[in-house]
Amino acid sequence: MVQYAIVGCGHIANKHVEAIEAAEGAKLSAVCDRDPRRLEPFAAKGIHSFTDMERMITSVTVDVVNICTPSGLHAPLAIQAANAGKHVVVEKPMALTLKDADAILQACERNGVQLAVVHPNRFRPVMKALRQRVDEGAFGSFSHANATVRWNRNQEYYNQAPWRGSRAMDGGVLMNQAIHNLDLMLWLMGDVEEVSAYQATRFRQIEAEDVSVSVLRFASGALGVIEAAVTLYPRNLEESLALFGETGTAVVSGPTANWIQTWKFADQTDEDSEQTIHRIHEDPQGLPGHSAIIRDMTAAVREGRRPVVNGEDGRKALELVIACQRAAELGRPVRLSELRRDVNQGGAS
Repeated sequence: MVQYAIVGCGHIANKHVEAIEAAEGAKLSAVCDRDPRRLEPFAAKGIHSFTDMERMITSVTVDVVNICTPSGLHAPLAIQAANAGKHVVVEKPMALTLKDADAILQACERNGVQLAVVHPNRFRPVMKALRQRVDEGAFGSFSHANATVRWNRNQEYYNQAPWRGSRAMDGGVLMNQAIHNLDLMLWLMGDVEEVSAYQATRFRQIEAEDVSVSVLRFASGALGVIEAAVTLYPRNLEESLALFGETGTAVVSGPTANWIQTWKFADQTDEDSEQTIHRIHEDPQGLPGHSAIIRDMTAAVREGRRPVVNGEDGRKALELVIACQRAAELGRPVRLSELRRDVNQGGAS
């Protein structure tokens, strides 16, 4: 059995618990949280419970540590786990700076452990179908893409926990809400070279932005648009991803980007497209994303291979968020090579 431990027993930890319990060959052996009250349900089930991570990883047999804390705490805890020889699953975003992300990657490489970043939306049936079409060259050359997150996070949501909406622990709408969609865009479209952006804090009484709009130029020459907001009234409206090529158009939408809105390709008949749409609509969720992440990590540990969604993938999504934020702050286009140069020179990007 691959033994798992969870650090941070807030809301998102529940998905990790369910995923570990459902995965063959995986077992939840320990949990850790600074608040003893959050540990009570686990202790009642006989799961080893700790308020100190160092004590946990030295007292209980653990193979993988899942980091489920507020985002600003991901880096030090992931590094601590890696230095103890534990494989790491870290929630998105893997860190809030590229310097911290690189420190995690280096710690995992130095200690010979695997690193998975929780970007579970890649495992949705519609996204796997979309990736297959990209790999088959069905779009031809891309002209542009659009990633949209139009959600509602009201003031009550931010008031529930002091870290929400802060720059040091949350990072804003792109970092905390939209980063999954950005990961998908990069996974399907390839690397981004340059970004221009605007961002604002319009309605929520928070430190970070609640709305952001960015324009991208990909390395391929294609263009892109990112619109992300938590200001929608009165509830979540949509999350969508649209890809446009010379021989294909696909728009995936719905409240959480599970459904096909448009599916047209030069190499497919309308009947072929309708069959794909019907198949996706019959089971839009598929295997829950966190379950896919845990199953893959369990197999990666056993087989000595990298996870499907690895640390480099997590860093790319983080890099794009930071590029958008910097472009908005500076009021000019930002090339991603600037961020890389800054990190190489010891900056804190």
